[in-house]
This record gives sequence, structure tokens and C-alpha cells, in this order.
Amino acid sequence: MRYYLAPLEGITTRVYRNAYHRHYMPMDKYFTPFLVPHLKKGFSTKEINEILPEHNEGLYLVPQILSNDAEGFLFTVKKLQRFGYREVNLNLGCPSKTVVSKYRGSGFLARPEELERFLDRIYSEAEAEISIKTRIGKDSPEEFERILKLYNKYPVKELIIHPRVQRDFYKNAPNLSAFAEAVKESKNPLCYNGDIFSVSDYRRIREAFPELQTVMLGRGIIGDPWLVEAIEGRDIREAGRLKAFHDQILEDYRALDFGDKNVLFKMKEIWCYLGKMFAGGEKQLKRIKKAERMKDYRDAADSLFALL
Repeated sequence: MRYYLAPLEGITTRVYRNAYHRHYMPMDKYFTPFLVPHLKKGFSTKEINEILPEHNEGLYLVPQILSNDAEGFLFTVKKLQRFGYREVNLNLGCPSKTVVSKYRGSGFLARPEELERFLDRIYSEAEAEISIKTRIGKDSPEEFERILKLYNKYPVKELIIHPRVQRDFYKNAPNLSAFAEAVKESKNPLCYNGDIFSVSDYRRIREAFPELQTVMLGRGIIGDPWLVEAIEGRDIREAGRLKAFHDQILEDYRALDFGDKNVLFKMKEIWCYLGKMFAGGEKQLKRIKKAERMKDYRDAADSLFALL
């Protein structure tokens, strides 16, 4: 089985990726949170720092692009090639209303004719391999049959399917019937993504689709960094390793020198997922959420780790 780390905006940054790669079972691929094309300028300093090879040493990193404009997508691919990238990922899955309102992400799925013209051009002109991360439709699972037939027209490097429609966001159960259709009909390699939070969740997907060779983990791995190791039968949950992982993220963010307030915001985002591991830690988690000074945050986090 191959394992991928899903791109979560604001969380799976280079700081998080490098800390995870060091302390836990490495992923086969890591994906950047999406890049939005800018035709008249290069990457921002923040974007460059995210994609620089020297900031991602030892990681197989795939930049993700959010676009419904072929010109902008192709321009971004060329910029990424200057950094040595030969594979990119097209985001057709983001369910955010601000993204969808511009017919990007999963919103682009509602315009199949425009999407086809877009795919025609990028797959004929881009000098890079292109994978796609997709939902099964915008409003209804019935949209997926047409969408899948469209994807089958192109040499998609990998088709990463989150089997929900946009309007589901992250509610309702993943539509495994739709994924089964993809397993049966797709001409491209498949990767499953969606609601793998535990070993039992993984086994349920594996039993349903024994031919599956790749899964992408997002919220599940942020909430339980041991998850891949547990799946592989190597589940050794040392409290010291989790604290070392946390401390590396904290100190690496502090080293970026953008202020403790921003660092605390980043750490609190991670705790929204990671906190679920700490049964009986509600008091300490509340202290973390309320912390406005680094000392208060550290004290609360240390007391939480002491529970493990």
C-alpha cells in the first residue's frame, strides 16, 4: 500500500511535512496546499519557501494547483519546472464556498463542457505529469458517471477520489458506490481519500476494494500521526515521540520569525485535530485554545502531554 498526505490549507505546510517525515513513518507522497496561478507575476515569497526543494529534502512533493484557467495552469507548471518539479496535481475537490463561487475546485465540476476544454489543453500542452484530486460532483452523485468518462479521455497520472459531492463538505458518509464505479470503469490509476480515521476505517475500505493500492490521508493523520504505522502493524505510541514532533513544529514555526501570535494560531489549528487523542484532556485543551502568550501555551501543552 502507498500512503499520501492530503493537502490541508494552513496545516500541511513545509514545517508540518518535515516534522512528520522525521518523526513518523514517511509518506510516499506529500501534496502542497493549493497554489493559485498569477499570470503577471512569479510566486510569492511564502509560496517559494513552500516549494523550494531544499525546504523539502527527502520528501516526494507534488505541488497542487487550483485553477479553471488553462493559461494560468500552464504558466504555473512552467514556473514549477524551474524548481525541478515534473508532477503537479489539479485541485477539483475543494468544497470551500469562496472557491466554488468562482467555479474552481469542486465548483468546476458543475461546468463539464468548460472542464473538458480545460483538460484538453493542459493535457496536450503541459510538459509535466498531471494527477487530479476530485470529488464525485457538485450537487449529486449522479454527476459522477459523466465526470469519470471525461477523466478517462486523458492520461491522468493518478485520480485521487474523495467520494463526496461539494454540498456534502465533510458531512455524510463517503459514497463507496461511486468509488466502486470508478474501480470498475476508470482507465487511470486510483487513490482513495476520505474518512480514514482508524485502522478499522482503513480495513473497511481495503476489504471493499482489495485491488486498491493507494490511499490519501488528511484529517485522520493530523489527528493521529501514528495512523499509518498502526495500519502497518507497527503501532508503538511513545508519548515522547509525539512531544518531540510537536516541539519541532513549534520551534520551526518560531524560527520563521513571524511572531508568537501567528505561531500560536498555527499550533491551535493542529490541536483542533490532535486534541481528540487526549481523553480527559478537555481542561488542558481549553487552556491551549485560550493561550495568548507562548509561556501559557507551553505550560498547557506540557500538562496535556503528561496525560499520555
